[in-house]
Amino acid sequence: MAKVYERIADAIREEIRAGQRRPGDRFPPETALAEAFGASVPTVRQAIGVLESEGLVERQHGRGTFVRRERAKVVRDGARHQWEKDRAREPEPERRRTGATERDTDLTIGDLVFEAKYAQVPADEDLAGAFGVPVGTILLRRTYGTRHRDERAPFNRARSYLVLDMVSGNPDLLREDQEPWPGGTQNQLWTVGIEVDRIVETFRARPPTPEETEDLGLAAGVSVIILQKVSIDTSGRVVEVSDVVLPGDRTEMTFTTKLTRW
Repeated sequence: MAKVYERIADAIREEIRAGQRRPGDRFPPETALAEAFGASVPTVRQAIGVLESEGLVERQHGRGTFVRRERAKVVRDGARHQWEKDRAREPEPERRRTGATERDTDLTIGDLVFEAKYAQVPADEDLAGAFGVPVGTILLRRTYGTRHRDERAPFNRARSYLVLDMVSGNPDLLREDQEPWPGGTQNQLWTVGIEVDRIVETFRARPPTPEETEDLGLAAGVSVIILQKVSIDTSGRVVEVSDVVLPGDRTEMTFTTKLTRW
């Protein structure tokens, strides 16, 4: 026999599926729900917790509980970097027309809100090893987040590193107010004479930190995908290292591998 909180969760779930409660609708206070279902507040809270773990509802700190909206999906495929490279030397109007995020989400520039924060930081042991430079070498750290204008959480959180001396020939590359840069990182590097030859991406999954759960608006039980991206130029030199935290519930990765015929 189902427990009381399970029966309440079933009833609310059916209301959502039937369209009686629509995405974005705010639930009454837990006391009102408890009265409506003839149950205690802790029991209602437990039922809401079940629905939250299923991704049907979300609690927003200081605002209440809402029927969860379907969030814009992000599809990353194996052709995105070649697509970016093909555009890196296009005229600026063409580069401004659309970027990698628009490509991955099928949204327009007008749908997006972009943020960037730059800082100059010394390379720790891991980053120094990745770039092949001494520990303490000054890097340009760039932290990015792009979200849909109607959503609170970004599609992902990216942190990119460049060796400062490698890119300082173009002062605009050191300014966060120049973002979003038309043509992305490959065009930025091209302005200082660097051509990217290949990109190595490594993926792994793990539970999110509390900060990531809040920042990315994750439902309970949703993991994050950690992407490390290493860009290598035509001389074999590492020219960018970035780490991207991707929400597991809105990120789809599609890779097509063409095989040589016998």
